[in-house]
Amino acid sequence: MKHDVIIIGGGAAGLICAIEAGKRGRSALVIESGDAIGKKILISGGGRCNFTNTYTAPESYISGNPDFARSALARYTPQDFISLVEAHGISYHEKKLGQMFCDGSARAIVEMLAAECAAAGVEIRTGCAVNAVRASAGFAVGTSQGTFESDALVVATGGLSIAKIGATDLGYRLAQQFGLKIVGPRPGLVPLTFAGDDRQFFADLSGASLDAVVKHGDQAFRENILFTHRGLSGPAILQISSYWSPGETLEIDLLPAKPALAPLAANTDGRELSTILSEHLPRRFAQSWSARYAAPLPYNRYSARQLADIEGRLHAWQLRPAGTEGFAKAEVTVGGVDTNELSSKTMEARRLPGLFFIGEVVDVTGWLGGFNFQWAWASGYAAGQFV
Repeated sequence: MKHDVIIIGGGAAGLICAIEAGKRGRSALVIESGDAIGKKILISGGGRCNFTNTYTAPESYISGNPDFARSALARYTPQDFISLVEAHGISYHEKKLGQMFCDGSARAIVEMLAAECAAAGVEIRTGCAVNAVRASAGFAVGTSQGTFESDALVVATGGLSIAKIGATDLGYRLAQQFGLKIVGPRPGLVPLTFAGDDRQFFADLSGASLDAVVKHGDQAFRENILFTHRGLSGPAILQISSYWSPGETLEIDLLPAKPALAPLAANTDGRELSTILSEHLPRRFAQSWSARYAAPLPYNRYSARQLADIEGRLHAWQLRPAGTEGFAKAEVTVGGVDTNELSSKTMEARRLPGLFFIGEVVDVTGWLGGFNFQWAWASGYAAGQFV
């Protein structure tokens, strides 16, 4: 049987696209290689699905073309998806910074999307692995369950992050097969690793966390950082990791709410630096950091030059990561199908009418906190209006 549209990938972007196409009376088939749809939805947000962010803006995304996401995001907003959630009676809450989570299980979002697919007449095939795609008069998709044909083909295969739930490079291979350029994929929203003395320093502090501002170039994020056996993690580190490249340094402000150290040390009575810092930072960290970067003297024995050096390090601690934890621990993939190859209005490939790319497979990557799901909903919605 021939369909109007085939969507490869039963994740967030693919399902929304199928729903919108079905609403328009198009016969839509979703092909999912895994044994169930929405696996990434199920594990997101600690199992509660951080399904959008009310502060979504184009500036919250990384792309070779910073304006590419603007059109889709404007046409399908966080409130549009929240309205869908409310229509299905799913309770939710804002955790912080515009991050919207289910009160219960993320499964409610998957069940909602499945119900919407059923209502729109969408056919879903799971356990259906794609082994070949041909384009002639339309598209022919060879799979483990036979060959399916369609007028339009949507690639919603996601990126390389979290291989344990089925991530592959299929989307990139299909793009290259049809002559589209790829921006080299790399891990995003990923813990950073360190080598040598830095690694041992962080390993000794494993489990400790603190509020800080992490900077790289023009980007800065203020949230917690977490020390691990291999380096650094936590929200602020995950955010900055998407902007970081090997060989580059990061800058961390350990006392973002304390512009100067001197007032903190007033009336020191000969106390050591670690004791003073322990009033504003976790004690274990304050002790280790002081031992590494400051002479073992009472605070009132430091010279003006030594104090200036200490304060400089506290507000601009320079670190050079050795690498990242890779795609296995990355929440998203930075890079993907070059946005110059696609229409920002329809997500259609300029080189081949009828071929669309949506979601994470495209070179659009959001910040931590629901932004990537919003891109999935918005790009899937955009394509769904035209397939």
